[in-house]
Amino acid sequence: MKNLILLICLLSSASINATEPLELFWEDMVPKNYITPEAQVSHDGSMVQQSLDAPVVQSLNGKLVKIPGFVVPLEGDNELTSEFLLVPYFGACIHVPPPPPNQIVYVKFSSGVPISNLYDAVWVTGTLSTASWQGDLATVGYSLTGISLSQYDG
Repeated sequence: MKNLILLICLLSSASINATEPLELFWEDMVPKNYITPEAQVSHDGSMVQQSLDAPVVQSLNGKLVKIPGFVVPLEGDNELTSEFLLVPYFGACIHVPPPPPNQIVYVKFSSGVPISNLYDAVWVTGTLSTASWQGDLATVGYSLTGISLSQYDG
């Protein structure tokens, strides 16, 4: 009987942990042994293009993840944002050049989420895809179907 109770507890614990998102940070989204090229900066007033040489980590495809970052809104209104770019630092994609594609996540929420302050970092939880996305601001290496958004607490 004790063994049966222990087995039930272990299985319950495993199923609870299976639904916990993998906590990712930006360095986790760059393949091991890949050396990121140094960013090109132009001081002559010309625009510098985004470096597209940035592979993604294929093993992250389909994973439930939680990623911290800053929001660059793409679609929404004054109350809800349904599509945005998640970037590692404030102002990315607004300044030239944007981060490499493996350092930008295109996020889509089906019904939108409130974004109270673009200056504050957030946690975004959802299913990550290695499908790229391209928009006017940047080419993106990852896409995420959003489940929840909360204030960054770390």
